[in-house]
Amino acid sequence: MAGKIGKDTGAQSHAAEFETAVGEGGELHQLASGADDVLTTQQGVPVADDQNSLKVGPLGPTLLEDFHFREKIFHFDHERIPERVVHARGFGVHGTFTLDESLAEYTTAKVLTEVGEQTPMFVRFSTVAGNKGSFDLARDVRGFAAKFYTKEGNWDIVANNIPVFFIQDAIKFPDLIHAAKQEPDRGFPQAQTAHDNFWDYIGLTPESMHMVMWIMSDRAIPRSFRFMEGFGVHTFRLIDADGKGTYVKFHFKPKLGLQSVMWNEALKINGADPDFHRRDLWDAITMGTPPVWDLGVQLFDDDFADQFEFDILDATKIIPEEQIPVRKIGSFVLDRVVDNFFHETEQVAFCTQNVVPGIGFTNDPLLQGRNFSYLDTQLKRLGSPNFTHLPINAPRVPVQNFQQDGHMNMRNPKGRVNYEPNSWGGPRESPTTGYRHFSAETSGRKAQVRSASFADHYSQARQFFISQTPIEQKHIGDALVFELSKCERVDIRQRIVSHLRNIDETLATVVADGLGLPELPPSFPAAVPPRTDLPPSEALSIVKRGPDSFAGRKLGILVSDGASAAMVKALTKAVEGLPAIYEIVTPKIGGATLDDGTMVEGKQKIDGGPSVLYDAVAIVVSEEGAAMLAEDKPAKDFVNDAFAHGKFMAYTAEALPLLERAGIAASDHDAGLIALKDEGEVKAFLGTCAQVRVWDRELRVDLDAAGFLKATGG
Repeated sequence: MAGKIGKDTGAQSHAAEFETAVGEGGELHQLASGADDVLTTQQGVPVADDQNSLKVGPLGPTLLEDFHFREKIFHFDHERIPERVVHARGFGVHGTFTLDESLAEYTTAKVLTEVGEQTPMFVRFSTVAGNKGSFDLARDVRGFAAKFYTKEGNWDIVANNIPVFFIQDAIKFPDLIHAAKQEPDRGFPQAQTAHDNFWDYIGLTPESMHMVMWIMSDRAIPRSFRFMEGFGVHTFRLIDADGKGTYVKFHFKPKLGLQSVMWNEALKINGADPDFHRRDLWDAITMGTPPVWDLGVQLFDDDFADQFEFDILDATKIIPEEQIPVRKIGSFVLDRVVDNFFHETEQVAFCTQNVVPGIGFTNDPLLQGRNFSYLDTQLKRLGSPNFTHLPINAPRVPVQNFQQDGHMNMRNPKGRVNYEPNSWGGPRESPTTGYRHFSAETSGRKAQVRSASFADHYSQARQFFISQTPIEQKHIGDALVFELSKCERVDIRQRIVSHLRNIDETLATVVADGLGLPELPPSFPAAVPPRTDLPPSEALSIVKRGPDSFAGRKLGILVSDGASAAMVKALTKAVEGLPAIYEIVTPKIGGATLDDGTMVEGKQKIDGGPSVLYDAVAIVVSEEGAAMLAEDKPAKDFVNDAFAHGKFMAYTAEALPLLERAGIAASDHDAGLIALKDEGEVKAFLGTCAQVRVWDRELRVDLDAAGFLKATGG
């Protein structure tokens, strides 16, 4: 099937028209309009297929013979120095994993079989698209890379906070990141995808549409690293002593529940504190409330893989938890900050190929490409094949081999021998304890192909969308409208809407209306008709997986001179008991004198402590303080933003004039605006705050809400 798309609308009249064809596997092939447009390698050799790496059969392993893929990844990995090409802005901390349930039935890996074993860890959180100096709360995927220093060597789970990815084959990774990052002629926009290049690429890559639903959801603007899930993305293998394999997907589940911020809130947080996520994790650990995650697995066999609706090797697909429940086998706590940011966080090197005996790979072409690419990346970034000698990367077990020399070498074997086999002695391979790859029969025609089983690009995207609550669906629509409104070319906007029609007609209608499109474009041609019978999955919703307590959150308490000392004391004591965090916000950083004559120290001055920094707020002021703050723009913003962002707000009676001057009339009061008449009501207020947001309020303060509700019938 072929058809004209992407015709120039005048904004770029010099651009050539092109045709696209949907291949057997659903991939999009671009057909050049002239000889001058032929893609070549760096050696000038014409490229026949830039969509698929060379494999043994449609589902077979990737071959190193593919010189175009090798050159493309090689060049991409060496584009930046010294920061990472992707995931440049990161924050790392130390922790410990404890195994609670043995998987000895499935694997020989000691880290997963020895119950009670405590394994040191290092975890690095990151954003993908932004440079090192970008802000924390970009709308972006978050990296969640975990290094386990096991008794059998280092094991890395290079995870994300989203369980799927944009592409199915690693050969497309350079194109994806080039499209997402700054446009090369102007060097902006920074740390955002709201521009033509990104959405042009997405519109021409149907396999990305499931991921698009995730990154346009609130998953892409998490409240904190502490409130994020982590996913290994790929299907791996566990291998037992007999060489039998069991498929596995890895999950990290936060004990504190899931939580996000609103987009308007994210924009203001980035202005108030571009290090918001870093500071949050640092504070939680240094204040003695370290975050904890459960490590869980989805285990399944070939029979399940054969009957599952999609291919388990396709990184753009999930296995819903309703079909394979996540089995929690242990937990890890992150409880120690680094001593030196560069020494540890910047120099840490994660590699998907770092596995221990009993854990193996599958033929997922994206995973195969990552395994191939990461060593090359570390060589460029850290400057030496000896990057494993750095303390943060070094295993916590003896390293014994005959590798020698190289830049920055810090350990070499002593003595005469530097080869194996030899007659002098030294380390030898161990058939009993050494790593053994999973043994599998493989055959097929050597070709650059995409498996037809990878061709359904819309069904799980639809499943994700219908699994969201109405307010989360609204946020997806809002995000798409915002991002596409920044695209200059109308045809790019139209193409994305044409994809959305294959996911949800109402969503497509809402986005088209928000963009002012006069009519809906035709649905994009789908290689496989989208399924509409996949049921919703509650595990995909943040709101449905939210916290059951205000523990771990942060309360902002706005205090003035003359405020009730008893009320301030009751609030701070109750917050500490959860445990949670509070900050006193005062007109002057020195603090405020309360009605009993005591001085309460201000953590933030009202100008620098906006309510976007807090999960809920309390306003405890005197009559004189309320009158003064009612004339102060930052104080009115503190109140107005908290209300607009759906936060729970407590206030003493003296604060009412401030609320009114901030635009909150008596008729606006709802269940989330709570009057504190005495100290005994504080505990109930904090209990209510566990709901995180008063989502109904957003529907009353958002211009787009009425249109969304009308379109959805809400």
